[in-house]
Amino acid sequence: MRIHHFALEVKNLEAAKTFYEDLLGFKEYLRTSFQDEEIIFLYLNGFMIELIANNLNSHISENVHLCFEVDNIEDQIRRLAESSLLPIEGPYFLENGWKTVFYQGSDNEIIEFLQT
Repeated sequence: MRIHHFALEVKNLEAAKTFYEDLLGFKEYLRTSFQDEEIIFLYLNGFMIELIANNLNSHISENVHLCFEVDNIEDQIRRLAESSLLPIEGPYFLENGWKTVFYQGSDNEIIEFLQT
């Protein structure tokens, strides 16, 4: 068994798509609909995100976060700062030597970057 994708409900599908493509390098893999929901799958380095349009204006959980492992967290922070995206927490340096930093995504989802 292996993970196929991580799904996020978003209020603005195109804004979320642009965020993940422009800032993180994802590419559109598939655009479809299922049971009257608009869906876009984005792909990067073997990882897929499913963006689902939340047309009901129901609550979108802010307790969920995505974590991406990076080779150099300082380079990631610098690259995002060049696009005017600043951390909401961190960077933190953990006892085990890991480094982590948190950002807010286009729909208030939390995105973590981790250097192990």
